[in-house]
Amino acid sequence: MKQPVVKLFLVAALIGFLASCGETPLYTKSFSFKNNQWKQDMKPVFKVNIPDTVNYYNITITLRTTTDYAYSNLWFFLHSKTPKGQTGREPILMEIAHPDGSWVGEKSGTIVTTTAGFNHRKFPQKGWYTFTFEQGITQEVAGEIIDISYTVERDENQEQ
Repeated sequence: MKQPVVKLFLVAALIGFLASCGETPLYTKSFSFKNNQWKQDMKPVFKVNIPDTVNYYNITITLRTTTDYAYSNLWFFLHSKTPKGQTGREPILMEIAHPDGSWVGEKSGTIVTTTAGFNHRKFPQKGWYTFTFEQGITQEVAGEIIDISYTVERDENQEQ
């Protein structure tokens, strides 16, 4: 009877060790859209505390749609506000499908996960940043959008 318990403990310890090998993101959060509809007045907000101005960071935006999403891309605006109150607005084009109709991102069942990465970036100030996403298409509602996520991780490659 003791042998299976020891094996189970060793397997659990190995899984725990492997799971702890990757570095935890500084920040990761998702915003889910009710009824899979991103309405123009719905503006997800992500607040991130950046601890320094020395390190580089990788930023990942993840968009999940259903396979019924009707277009090959999605435009949105990323509004940013620094700890000192400076603001910016950047248009972002997320390519969701190739011209031949195949998915750019990973498809699992009826869900397509597409990411955009901004790597090796420094923040000019330490403190709380606010990032707001605004849907940027000409229609009132972007349908079949499940959620959007924002992740900030320390870049392991700190060389310029």
